[in-house]
Amino acid sequence: MASHGFWFLGAENASGNGSQSPSTPRAWCQAAAQKFSGGIGSKLCALLNVGEAEKAAQAPVKAEDGSTAESCGCNKPCNCPKAAVCFSDLYSTDLLPALDGDAKTMNFLQEVVDIMLAYIVESFDRSTKVIDFHYPNELLQRNNWELSDEPETLDDILISCRATLKYAIKTAHPRYFNQLSTGLDMVGLAADWLTSTANTNMFTYEVAPVFVLLEYVTLKKMREIIGWQEGRGDGIFSPGGAISNMYAMLLARYKMFPEVKEKGMSSAPRLVAFTSEHSHFSIKKGAAALGIGTESVICIKADERGKMIPSDLERRIIEAKQKGYVPFFVSATAGTTVYGAFDPLMAIADICKKHDIWMHVDGAWGGSLLMSRKHRWKLNGVERANSMTWNPHKMMAVPLQCSALLVREEVRLSSMQRNCNQMQACYLFQQDKQYDLSYDTGDKALQCGRHVDIFKLWLMWRAKGTIGFEAQIDKCLELSEYLYNKIKDREGYEMVFDGKPQHTNVCFWYLPPGVRYLEDKVEKMKRLHKVAPVIKARMMEYGTTMVSYQPQGDKVNFFRMVISNPAATFEDIDFLIEEIERLGQDL
Repeated sequence: MASHGFWFLGAENASGNGSQSPSTPRAWCQAAAQKFSGGIGSKLCALLNVGEAEKAAQAPVKAEDGSTAESCGCNKPCNCPKAAVCFSDLYSTDLLPALDGDAKTMNFLQEVVDIMLAYIVESFDRSTKVIDFHYPNELLQRNNWELSDEPETLDDILISCRATLKYAIKTAHPRYFNQLSTGLDMVGLAADWLTSTANTNMFTYEVAPVFVLLEYVTLKKMREIIGWQEGRGDGIFSPGGAISNMYAMLLARYKMFPEVKEKGMSSAPRLVAFTSEHSHFSIKKGAAALGIGTESVICIKADERGKMIPSDLERRIIEAKQKGYVPFFVSATAGTTVYGAFDPLMAIADICKKHDIWMHVDGAWGGSLLMSRKHRWKLNGVERANSMTWNPHKMMAVPLQCSALLVREEVRLSSMQRNCNQMQACYLFQQDKQYDLSYDTGDKALQCGRHVDIFKLWLMWRAKGTIGFEAQIDKCLELSEYLYNKIKDREGYEMVFDGKPQHTNVCFWYLPPGVRYLEDKVEKMKRLHKVAPVIKARMMEYGTTMVSYQPQGDKVNFFRMVISNPAATFEDIDFLIEEIERLGQDL
């Protein structure tokens, strides 16, 4: 019989006696305990009193450690036993590695898991708030967030856990549309828990053997999907797309002027980089961090849909050369942050090849469309790039953070970036280890300590397959098209640009009745500029939904709807439209 998934583990044990539902977190935890082998299984079973469920709910039960058990406090009627531990008398020093700390540790962690499971279930409940909003000064006063010299009890720690989640934004909520990263994948969450349990560093194979190999395997697969022959090349996971973009700029500079590593920018001529006026701010921030300077980033004009204009790119490259500057880097964007535009990569690649300039593609937002046979054409030409940023924590809904820089074979990262960033610290990267040293990836990175970001993506890929990610991405794009079709001709709405959006970004103005019929255009724009901020503030105060807004160039504030949450449905899109109209009707 096929498995029904996470919450049905142990269902065969629960069925028939009617004592508890296998869908409750406590029942799942008890069933899970039975699945363990060896000592840990027997300890978990003893602590949770598995097999005692047929006893009366209020009957105390002796656990292996001598503590009594009481009813578990599940939301649903059940007879789950629960070890009666008084956390108000316990401190972190009573947990492992303390002697006899294993039982107390199991009970404490079980309480934390219960808190998290309750939050997860609530996050997917549309009747709950997306946000319990409070102003900063109010939230500071509502709870004691200060740090003290003396330790707090474990009961206080559990209270802090509950309070933190109470005021957290439910980014998994089907009606949370505020950022590019939304949703909560259960396999990805499990992988994140496991990663924290392993608590290791990605700098060498000797301390992270499995994770290093999974990074190698996954990056190769991603390069294959980009279209680089046999997946050759290299790459690295980094702390977000901004750092991945900076790595690309760093490599481009090192390829042209390697002496900068030792002698600094004074050893190089005036370098200039090029990017679209709609590109992410991280390109300028990277130039500032690398000492190139924000004034050395030349912004190229975009068309009305937000795509870079290739003719303007070439014109500005020629102008820079005539001034004696050295063009070294072009960053094209696959999925701009606001409009969701895809720059014409093929034409940009032709220009970069002609002028011998490193071509980078910032696909942090739109790169995941490569997983979709229906939509990957929007990135035609990406295979000609020297490097690409790809953030699976956006459209693939991998838990934050998960960002990769991928580099093509011709400018192989493993040789070039090792030289670019290598410091050969002999206490980490000894040259006489017994294994292939190419798996010691730490010297490629600017960081020393590097978090394990790979396992979430790898485990989700195993669980979904490429076709699962494809279906998830296609669904989000279908929802965005549904929203566009519903509002493009609807009274009170005006699109920021004409035509169906290329990504899930749907940009629009809502014109309330008090603004809709104004004839004075200056006054109309002045009042319209205030509409989106007011409606957004009301969304947050009611807690019903969240969607972002911003101005762009000479355009006043408009809503930027993005969809990356696999839990969202057509009904949620309908709700958003109705809620905007409800909250803005008096403006």
